[in-house]
Amino acid sequence: MYNNRRILIMTSVPAEKEAIEKGLGKDQRFDVVLAGVGPISAGIQTTRALMGEDYALVINMGIAGGFREKADVSTLVIADEIVSADLGAESPEGYITLDELGFGASTRIKADSELVELLYTALKSSEVAVRQGNILTLSTVTGTAETAEELLRREPNAAAEAMEGYGVAMAAQEFGKPVLEIRSISNPIGPRDRSAWRIKEALDTLERASKVISEVLR
Repeated sequence: MYNNRRILIMTSVPAEKEAIEKGLGKDQRFDVVLAGVGPISAGIQTTRALMGEDYALVINMGIAGGFREKADVSTLVIADEIVSADLGAESPEGYITLDELGFGASTRIKADSELVELLYTALKSSEVAVRQGNILTLSTVTGTAETAEELLRREPNAAAEAMEGYGVAMAAQEFGKPVLEIRSISNPIGPRDRSAWRIKEALDTLERASKVISEVLR
């Protein structure tokens, strides 16, 4: 399917890049590129990469926060939809999404469903703890239980949140490329508690997932 075709992986920081590249091994089909932090940087860097190479697939990978009772620490989440969860407007009646504002743009980008199912099945068979769900893109990381509850009220299918997916997906969409977002959970979403972060474990899961992805996308 993707044998001898180029695949672009966008990730935020060097530690994620190193884990992914370690998992991919010597598979030369993949380019792992730093996106920076946040959707704007991610969109710019993904666009730059897509202008320089004809990639068949774009993947945003990295660590993320997981919603409690939806995605535990070290679980891998594969996005069904990539959702910009803070692009909209406030009102006395509640939050209004960009879609509802009627500007002709959407905060939701669907991942390639066939690839999602293929990778989900392969990862589950390899005994990686994995689940599907929507991944939210936020410019401000959630730090309170109230915000986490509000996000789940608005997006009941959300399993994780990160800061780059929507930017990467917008660039991929502009170039007509299929897109995936895959996140390894490092911490629960809610009150900010660095003692609860398990970054090493999340990076280990990211490495294992990258090995499976390399084997499956042939």
